[in-house]
Amino acid sequence: MATYAIGDIQGCYSALMKMLDLIDFDPGCDRLWLVGDIVNRGPQSLETLRFVKQAGDAVITVLGNHDLHLLMVDAGISRCNTGDTIQSILNAPDRDELLHWLRHQRLFYVEGDYAMVHAGLLPDWSVAKAAQLAREVETALRQDDYPYVFAQLYGNEPDYWCDDLTGAERLRVIINAMTRMRVCGLNGRMNFSYKGTLHDIPAGFLPWFEMPQRASRDYKIVCGHWSALGLHVSGSVASLDSGCVWNGWLSAMRLEDKRVFQIRCDKQAETN
Repeated sequence: MATYAIGDIQGCYSALMKMLDLIDFDPGCDRLWLVGDIVNRGPQSLETLRFVKQAGDAVITVLGNHDLHLLMVDAGISRCNTGDTIQSILNAPDRDELLHWLRHQRLFYVEGDYAMVHAGLLPDWSVAKAAQLAREVETALRQDDYPYVFAQLYGNEPDYWCDDLTGAERLRVIINAMTRMRVCGLNGRMNFSYKGTLHDIPAGFLPWFEMPQRASRDYKIVCGHWSALGLHVSGSVASLDSGCVWNGWLSAMRLEDKRVFQIRCDKQAETN
């Protein structure tokens, strides 16, 4: 049995199928870890979501910001943006079943000495604490009144963690850190506007995984989200978003030996 972590797919279904052929994926004994953003921007969001859902226990996925955006649009809290490719899901006959399944996925996953999150973890969060905080969000998203919960989750503030946070502000910080963060300051404040490379990070900020004394450093963290970073496997972090949806690469890493596999993604070709 092998476990393959795969970076942001974002509706690039054809690239995902090519990746599964490349790694000779066997759903009977192998498993996939998907780091989130399985939908949006790519041309085959509906096909991707259906495949992941139908794969059952062979796939473990965590929610990314684009997955949450789809749920927000469905709940009437947000509108589609230019470049979104989620309308096919919203129009699908199995829409309700698909979105119910998506809303019940994890925000964070831990197994053995590995942990998986879409974006990152704040420096003060141990893996055990992050797992507990993620469960708070997961419980809220699964409530019958989830549209009310979604309505409170948008926003950039607070941009730092405090154990005394409660209610919507507490959930908002957890979600923003786990699905949107790339860099943060030594004071623990997140910067959501920066999307560039490692070389142009604003003064006073560091990649979240390079923060001094990061409490999660004893685990191997698998993540995505930061496409400008590209494939980045260093120390205890494997960041696997290598810009597939931007005609980059779809990257996978076999957790047992950290071997990396890549498929070139041509978004134009996927539409043909």
